Amino acid sequence: MSRPQHAFVVPAYRDSPHLRECLASLQGQRSPVIVSTSTPYEGLAALCDEMEARLVCHSPNRGIAHDWNMALGSADAEWVTIAHQDDVYLPDFACRTLRLIERNPASILVFTGYSEMDQGGIRALGVPLRIKQILIELAMLGRESIETRFARTNLLRFGCPIPCPSVTLRKTSLPQGLAFDQKFRVNLDWDFWLRLARESKGAFACDRKVLMHHRIHPGSETTSGIADGVRMREDRELFGRVWPAPIASLIAKAYALSYRYNQA
Repeated sequence: MSRPQHAFVVPAYRDSPHLRECLASLQGQRSPVIVSTSTPYEGLAALCDEMEARLVCHSPNRGIAHDWNMALGSADAEWVTIAHQDDVYLPDFACRTLRLIERNPASILVFTGYSEMDQGGIRALGVPLRIKQILIELAMLGRESIETRFARTNLLRFGCPIPCPSVTLRKTSLPQGLAFDQKFRVNLDWDFWLRLARESKGAFACDRKVLMHHRIHPGSETTSGIADGVRMREDRELFGRVWPAPIASLIAKAYALSYRYNQA
């Protein structure tokens, strides 16, 4: 059997009340769906069968970065979307992502626009999302893709405007040894994108249309990381990679003002 061009892989952690909705949003997208977990529970296998998803279990549970690495490794496809278990993907996500890839064959990472939702429904476009959109435009200058190391790094210089749940990676072209770093609990995606921007030769491409909804809720790792100070420490470290220490500290403090928008 030939390798599929694209697959969704969902790193499932414990019994998320939103996993069913996530899998339902992926079911009709024509790309295979894999659920990868180190914390299986009664009823998960039946849910995967119902949603036509393949279940892959691994152990032990070593944290979110390990879960993402194992999930990425479980997908035998050229392109892989690490779909977050709490989020919802619009029906044309896979179709538009694959068309974006076709138009930009040199890409190694592609991403889409997104919106946020909470228990009240889809949120209005707020200040943080507007700023992220501006950062994307400043780096991409109206282009659909950027190829140089300088441009890719600039995209990530003032924070991480790339919405992690919308990212699709060219697994077959990732630099050897590149993996999500287990020392990060919140910013493992930003760290990975930065290293990919510096170590790869592939382009970053963007479809600006909103193609998925990211859920804000009290149980998320980002919310927890903000509350216990992990997010701030990780932000300072990553800003320090692209700015001198005094400037990195100032930008991190300004960046922290956006944390309040992550409250459900």
